[in-house]
Amino acid sequence: VHYKFELMEKTLYLTMNLIDRFLTVQSVIRKKLQLIGITTLLLACKYEEVCVPAVEDLILISDRAYARKEVLEMEKLIVNALQFNMTIPITYVFMWWFLKASHTDKKVELVSFFLIELCLVEYEMLRFPLSMLAVVAVFTAQCTLGMSREWNVTCEKHSSYDKNQILECSKLMVSFHQKAAVEKLTGGYRKYNTSKYGNAARCEPVSFLLEAWF
Repeated sequence: VHYKFELMEKTLYLTMNLIDRFLTVQSVIRKKLQLIGITTLLLACKYEEVCVPAVEDLILISDRAYARKEVLEMEKLIVNALQFNMTIPITYVFMWWFLKASHTDKKVELVSFFLIELCLVEYEMLRFPLSMLAVVAVFTAQCTLGMSREWNVTCEKHSSYDKNQILECSKLMVSFHQKAAVEKLTGGYRKYNTSKYGNAARCEPVSFLLEAWF
């Protein structure tokens, strides 16, 4: 949906952050998950975008599964549950900070964002701090492209994480990369398997990171 509406990348990360935070404080039935998805996207668009998709368009893309009233009621429920707290750090911001600090090129940038987007739909990644996810994505991308093989002083200086802290996170990212083309949710793989995104998904997963290489 985000790709279809040609929204900013930042909007995607805020949408996922809102979903995660809302589901942490509010129990919902399964059939309402799509409603939460389009409603959090609407909220993120209102916060980040200049032009916001119409509620009717979001309903249409959900195959008319919900009425306008349901979307607006869910919007009210979400903002109240989150106490209107929309100004928060998101992975996207940390990503750009670490990319800049690492003086990386466009290819590293694209592979980094490919890896981090694979993590957006993985429940087990919620236990890692957003800043850790970002720096590990950049580091893993560098390893994927043969630009690095070990967690170095520069990485530790800019992130405050040592090599023992990031090992598990990095291994998980590589495992997601290995399965990206055949998983049930392949949106991230298909997106980054296009020339627009440098065919970043076609890079071979960096298998040596799966070993206890520290």
